[in-house]
Amino acid sequence: MAERTASVSRDTLETQITVTANLDGKGTGVFDTGVPFLEHMMDQIARHGLIDLDITCKGDTYIDDHHTVEDIGITLGQAVAQALGDKKGIRRYGHAYVPLDEALSRVVIDFSGRPELIMNVPFTQKRVGQFDTELFWEFFQGFVNHAQVTLHIDCLRGHNAHHQIETVFKAFGRAVRMALELDPRMAGMMPSTKGTL
Repeated sequence: MAERTASVSRDTLETQITVTANLDGKGTGVFDTGVPFLEHMMDQIARHGLIDLDITCKGDTYIDDHHTVEDIGITLGQAVAQALGDKKGIRRYGHAYVPLDEALSRVVIDFSGRPELIMNVPFTQKRVGQFDTELFWEFFQGFVNHAQVTLHIDCLRGHNAHHQIETVFKAFGRAVRMALELDPRMAGMMPSTKGTL
């Protein structure tokens, strides 16, 4: 089996990012982004998705975290798409429900080749520490557009914003893991009646 790995760099006037991803990893994460809460969430994707991630970013966080968060989503999406290749043999669809104390989230993903984000997370706070919770929409939109996936995210309940966000990222990791898993019954086959994704 060919290695499903990729390293992608993005260099703009706002951010300089490198993302390395191994889709068949052990769930290890190395992060240096200047945004600690985002790194905590990237660690959830790595650990629960069993994806090895190495993400470095130098961004204009002296303005705010917006460009860093959005551009990491973009670059991660590009890295996953590149590592995935032609998509033959994958399960394609993934879903997960994840609780954390009072919070519960559901994430459903389709590596469809069509970008679509439906996100319903009624954040109970605008910030977790210094982090603007609305930036997670920007992260996922960047990922969706560049990984070319359909992604539905719903936080079904929760009153602690940290718990809400963490359940989303854990469920996202689990859903991605399921979708990218190689199905031995689909070996060499495209999981689509169109013959392409």
